[in-house]
Amino acid sequence: MADDIDYKIIGDDMQIVEVELDPGEAVQAEAGAMMYMGPGIQMQTTTGGEGGGLLGGLKKGLKRALTGESFFITNFTHRGSGKGHVAFGAPFPGKVIPMDLSEFGGSVLCQKDAFLCAARGVEVDVAFTRKLGAGFFGGEGFILQRLRGNGMAFIHVGGTVVRKELAPGETYHVDTGCVAAFTETVSYDITWSRDFKNALFGGEGVVLATLTGPGTVYMQSLPFSRLADRIFAASAYRQNRGERSGAAGIGDDLLGGLLGGDRSF
Repeated sequence: MADDIDYKIIGDDMQIVEVELDPGEAVQAEAGAMMYMGPGIQMQTTTGGEGGGLLGGLKKGLKRALTGESFFITNFTHRGSGKGHVAFGAPFPGKVIPMDLSEFGGSVLCQKDAFLCAARGVEVDVAFTRKLGAGFFGGEGFILQRLRGNGMAFIHVGGTVVRKELAPGETYHVDTGCVAAFTETVSYDITWSRDFKNALFGGEGVVLATLTGPGTVYMQSLPFSRLADRIFAASAYRQNRGERSGAAGIGDDLLGGLLGGDRSF
């Protein structure tokens, strides 16, 4: 049984989740996700293998590493009196989605680096796509995260979130990077674009994710991969143009060195 925690989502486009804990309750989070914590909160970083010994901890840590998370997981336990508070922030702009796993049959699949935090008792496990084609061409690879349990879990997605409730047999075709999470009742596969010209020149992918109900699907408008591609392209364009500030770039290098603590000059 997972701990019964309370929470509130703070912010709009750069959201955080603040979790409220009663004495003895705990929340687990990806290492480095904590933003602040109040008095009485005790932090302990482990491999998450309690009860399974060293081997069990290594196994769980490796599974998390496969899904893009840290090898370690941090537990925050309220050891004081009254109410304790701890908050977690996401690594890039987007939304925090609260999920009561008991409402989704006890299990949700999500993109491999979506996990932010969860009540103690929720398992973060590795899941593999059921079909080879979906893993090869689906944008997210073979590996997904499975959040399993009966408590609250929180995932982070990029941009705006769209939730769809799919009826039995209802199908949506989604850009592969925009699939954020879905219940295990949803069938996940990939579909090749029928018009290669549109895929090649229209800016869309050659393949799309095919999600067939029944079940719940969460989609994100700004996958981190898309954001990273735009930043990389802008950076490469700037370097190719040779855009430098100051006389022959000297002023830019000097200022950047000073601000960055570089004393080599």
